[in-house]
Amino acid sequence: MKNILLGVTGGIAVYKAADLASKLRQAGFKVQVVMTRSAAQFVAPLTFRELTGQPVHLDMFAEPKNWQVEHISLARWADLFVVAPATANIIAKLANGIADDLLTTTALATTAQLLIAPAMNSQMYLHPATQANLEVLRSRGVQFVGPASGFLACGEEGVGRLAPVEEILAKIEELLAPKELSGKRVLVTAGPTREAIDPFRFLSNYSSGKMGYAIAQTAAHLGAEVVLISGPTNLPCPQGVQRISVESAAEMYQAVLHHFPNVDVVVKAAAVSDWQSAAYSPQKLKKGEQKELVLKLVPTPDILLELGKRKGKQLIVGFAAETGNLEEYAKEKLLAKGADLIVANPIGRPDAGFGSETNQVTVITRQGTDSWPLLSKEEVARRLWKKIASLLEEAESL
Repeated sequence: MKNILLGVTGGIAVYKAADLASKLRQAGFKVQVVMTRSAAQFVAPLTFRELTGQPVHLDMFAEPKNWQVEHISLARWADLFVVAPATANIIAKLANGIADDLLTTTALATTAQLLIAPAMNSQMYLHPATQANLEVLRSRGVQFVGPASGFLACGEEGVGRLAPVEEILAKIEELLAPKELSGKRVLVTAGPTREAIDPFRFLSNYSSGKMGYAIAQTAAHLGAEVVLISGPTNLPCPQGVQRISVESAAEMYQAVLHHFPNVDVVVKAAAVSDWQSAAYSPQKLKKGEQKELVLKLVPTPDILLELGKRKGKQLIVGFAAETGNLEEYAKEKLLAKGADLIVANPIGRPDAGFGSETNQVTVITRQGTDSWPLLSKEEVARRLWKKIASLLEEAESL
């Protein structure tokens, strides 16, 4: 039986935390609840005591029935610390190491995995300060679920709703599940490449690297040894991941081929430039009096094709970013490049592809095609590794 410490903070979504506590207990988890005083203004601690069968922890200075330093004992007891709902205030405190109540003090003292389910007004969630705090926590390996979009308590519609209880429960079960990739070595590529024209200019694309970084982080959480070969991005290195930074397609090609013989799985999520300038100018190209500049472009190395030629027992996953004929082009790529799986995703739409927080993909193998709905990139990564683990298991059983 796993121990879940449920941190509840002050927002209207507290009532959903009561439902979560109940469902966790029904699922066989042992649950203790620590509340902020603001949370107790929305739902009485008695509610959580009755739902969990355990006393609720509220006051760091309350006289204990049995002597123990409460925040330390709770921190050591927890297998997973879940904060749901998590307000902008608590997220800011956790990101900056502030420990001014029982919940934040316990969070600072625990070595358990932290899972946060944000819930707040859209503008509060999208505020640069909140987004910066979320990035800090992600860089430390904190996991998130939600927020969802929809009708908010303030009467507006937008992002900020607490994720559905079923989704939070599924994430908890995933984090506490056996490490499916334990003992596996994984290579992930992410981000764009830059192909220099002169010391001032380069050819590139709009890739942010978010999808590849989510894939690398999820693999690490599932127990894999992960090497992330990344083009230029502004993203922090995922916790527990070895990052190798490269600039050009040629540099990525060399790095991938160097590590390829020692890995079990390659996921090529990088948006590698297809073309590079045929000639690099060591001097900045000046506009001068010429009205146009003609660039001769030549293909960059085809990394996926080369991996397909060299593969032994490795499982190779490629990505196909397309503006049309998604499945057709992806199936062609699967066969032509010798890959085992292709993740096809549309680009040019605001809620999927480059730069977005969500993605809508179609997963194509030689056995068939599976189209997934619009999901967060973290959820796409989780589903993708579940699919990959299944393919690995099938290969090992042969």
